[in-house]
Amino acid sequence: MLETNKTNKVNMRTIKLAPSILTADFSKLFEEIRAIERGGADLLHLDVMDGQFVPPITFGADIVAAISKITNLPIEVHLMVTNPEQHIESFSQTADKINFHFEASDQISETIDAIHKLGCSAGICINPETPVDMVNNYLEKTEQIMIMTINPGWGGQTMMFEQLNKVKELRKTIDIHKYKTQIEIDGGVKIENIGLCAEAGADTLVCGSSVYNSKDKPESNLAKLRSAIPD
Repeated sequence: MLETNKTNKVNMRTIKLAPSILTADFSKLFEEIRAIERGGADLLHLDVMDGQFVPPITFGADIVAAISKITNLPIEVHLMVTNPEQHIESFSQTADKINFHFEASDQISETIDAIHKLGCSAGICINPETPVDMVNNYLEKTEQIMIMTINPGWGGQTMMFEQLNKVKELRKTIDIHKYKTQIEIDGGVKIENIGLCAEAGADTLVCGSSVYNSKDKPESNLAKLRSAIPD
């Protein structure tokens, strides 16, 4: 029997796993989501792409709303869209957390405030080329910073390990100032590197192709990932 809902702590931080459905089989999405629930997922990560900020197009607010009806997992939306401030209201109706890209908006503070006003937690995402100190001014007012360890847009990419230095730097800044902001890593998280991600200072790890693949069932893959996180 699989061990579910196990938590791993690194330096007293509880590490959460957030499966992304980007590489799931959409023809049986209900079953795919049930599988990660059985596997002890902490939250569900939904990648929204508009074909402009990133080339692919995935889905919009209607699909997120439909997914919310078939799961009790907390839902975080990752907006890979231009002008995210124009879209947050439609996603706020069914998401618990809305993440938007620093590079996609010139209204960072206003967008965070708008997300909070709509009753959701807010997260800022930064691409590999963006210096991590660009978000320092927002650490006190946002719940999460997402460090992209791949270029956004496609699942199954290889992690850019140098991006973990950003996680370490951000962890140090957060701890020094005693901010409550959490750090999420998105991109290429696998069994071989999940320990490094946790030790770098992440609180939440997005896992896509390492969960949804042809090698094993999603719940088994989640259990393997969980067991690879140092206690």
